[in-house]
Amino acid sequence: MHAVIPFTGQVETEEQNTWIEAINTRSQLCRITPIDQLSENDKLAAEMAIVANPDPATLKQLQNLKWIQSLWAGVETIFASDIDSDIKVVRLTDPQLAESMAEAVLAWSLYLHRKMPQYRSQQNECRWNPLSLQLPEDCNISVFGLGKLGAKAVARLKLNGFTVRGWSRGEKAIDQVETFHGNSGLHQILPLTDIAVVLLPLTAQTENLFDATLLKQLPKGASVINFARGRIIVDSDLLAALDNDHIDHAVLDVFVQEPLPHDHAFWTHEKTTVLPHISAPTTIATAAAIAAGNIDRYITSGVIPDAADRSTGY
Repeated sequence: MHAVIPFTGQVETEEQNTWIEAINTRSQLCRITPIDQLSENDKLAAEMAIVANPDPATLKQLQNLKWIQSLWAGVETIFASDIDSDIKVVRLTDPQLAESMAEAVLAWSLYLHRKMPQYRSQQNECRWNPLSLQLPEDCNISVFGLGKLGAKAVARLKLNGFTVRGWSRGEKAIDQVETFHGNSGLHQILPLTDIAVVLLPLTAQTENLFDATLLKQLPKGASVINFARGRIIVDSDLLAALDNDHIDHAVLDVFVQEPLPHDHAFWTHEKTTVLPHISAPTTIATAAAIAAGNIDRYITSGVIPDAADRSTGY
């Protein structure tokens, strides 16, 4: 008999059904079911749940919940809610997600390195003007955040010939890559950066981290790629740095409010590229297999997968 596992999330019904089918197909021991279709006995029996941006009030219907499997890598919204602190939150750690992110970081770094924004601007003016080509090894790319996504991005950039450095809150070592950490390391790496790639988790320490003070420490003409969370960079400070030509271009995939409001200055600014949160979308097939494996192992062994740390936010 299959264990009944609740699914709850603030997603469209079609997306919910796709996830449920994908996980049920890959699990030998469970049957994922929308929480609103469960009996009261099923809710009382539930020790774990599958969630996608869950409503905390809905989770409180599961009085014996021990852990939740998030279908997203980021869990800051869950931690910011009032769910019981004893409930363990397991992030989706999918190797395919890191591969997709590394590909996106490389693609948009090349976009900046090969001066695509300038050529687009010249095309708009019908202007034929070949620009000088810089070699990859002369382009200094700094990756801020050296978790699984950051480490994979560093490797992909290095493989393509760029000079790559990395920064993280705590000390981390990457073979043949110069790394920095902590507050002192942050001030050391910023002046060495032509392209800043932001892949940090959103925590109390990283919210508004890239403000006017930090942006000014980047060399004049540097560019920024934010594939992390919108609230890590202060919008008004970034716009000011673009307007005064200190920052040459910003590729932005994440925003404080999503979808980005129609009247936001990022849409029309000549030095921004706006993306609709697509740098590393979750691949349902691989993610569902990971979720199903975690559930089946818990059912057979009672072992909860490694959970996110509430003190760090990830």
